[in-house]
Amino acid sequence: MSTVSGRQTPMVGGREALSTGNSVGNTAGNTVGNTVPAVRAWLRLLGSEAGLTFRRPRNAAMLGLLVVIPVLVGVALRVFGSPEESGPGRGTAILQQVTGNGLFLTFAALSILVQLLLPVVVAVVAGDSVAGEAGLGTLRYLLAVPAGRTRLLAVKYVNAVVFCLAAVTAVALSGLLTGLVLFPAGPITLLSGVTVPFAEGVLRIGVVVLYVTAGMAALAAVALALSTFTEVSIGAIASTVVVVIVAQVLGAIPQLAAIQPYLLTTWWSHFDGVLRAPVAVDEMADGLLVFGAYVVVFGSVAWARFTGKDITS
Repeated sequence: MSTVSGRQTPMVGGREALSTGNSVGNTAGNTVGNTVPAVRAWLRLLGSEAGLTFRRPRNAAMLGLLVVIPVLVGVALRVFGSPEESGPGRGTAILQQVTGNGLFLTFAALSILVQLLLPVVVAVVAGDSVAGEAGLGTLRYLLAVPAGRTRLLAVKYVNAVVFCLAAVTAVALSGLLTGLVLFPAGPITLLSGVTVPFAEGVLRIGVVVLYVTAGMAALAAVALALSTFTEVSIGAIASTVVVVIVAQVLGAIPQLAAIQPYLLTTWWSHFDGVLRAPVAVDEMADGLLVFGAYVVVFGSVAWARFTGKDITS
């Protein structure tokens, strides 16, 4: 405060407060202003990556194959009957339920495809994500754009997860529609013997789709990590498939029961917990925990390799 002709007038304090307020406002405004364009740029990059992935004939053909297989399974069950009708001890409990309720065809198709074909499809897309770009020489041009390696790697992984979701959803929808056309539909009797309404059965299919997608997303992290170690995409793809096969072999050996809970493939089929009442939440949560651990570990490996080594030369 200063005195002029006996009156006190605000001087420095007011200007400092105004200056501080303007500074805070400008900082917040700049932060928001910088964040929004960055998010938009990230989404544009993701959209471009997804467009290239889904327009690639090879990937479209794989999605088409995934759609056809539930139809073939449904037709076979319609013509030849369920495993329990064609002979004792054949098939699984899920397959035995298909002819009684078409909703089970979705679960049956996923239980078959999650063993190998879905992992192969995911391995092709995720394994090619970095190695394919490096092999073609386009990766160095992507990194020339001020996108940053971390952001580019994140886009590559999210794009692979989106493809995982699309692949699993394609199987589920194909199985659902084929089942409704070929078999009776209505309230669904779960494996535990409890009957739930048709709408709840469809909702449980949605839960299964999300669970299987999480399992495939964990495999995508493995494939992405392997993809950063080579410029030959077929090497990353083949290595991922070998990892899946070795894990399945290890999971089939009773003497190795101690390590089986740590194998990714052990948990892929545990979506059948949705077909019980109450839902086997603890078992499925353990599976999600394993999936998350694989994403963190192999995502970290991919990040360390991609950001710390010159892979564009």
